[in-house]
Amino acid sequence: MASITIRNLDDDIRTRLRVRAAGNGRSMEEEVRQILRKAVGRAERSRDLTSIIRSYFGPDNGVDLELPERDPGREPPSFE
Repeated sequence: MASITIRNLDDDIRTRLRVRAAGNGRSMEEEVRQILRKAVGRAERSRDLTSIIRSYFGPDNGVDLELPERDPGREPPSFE
């Protein structure tokens, strides 16, 4: 596996990364791996409107709505 070095990283970013990693129960290194996997994975997926909406409002983001049952539609008018 390859490794990278990130130079000139702001102290504020490093601190926020450390806090984020701790909140997720991971090391900073693993947190960066997860961030990179997610960032690179997005480019490979199709970005149609449905996937964009789900990325903001889907069950993975804490929004899981129960849809009510729909009534059958009315009969279309007859023009005879």
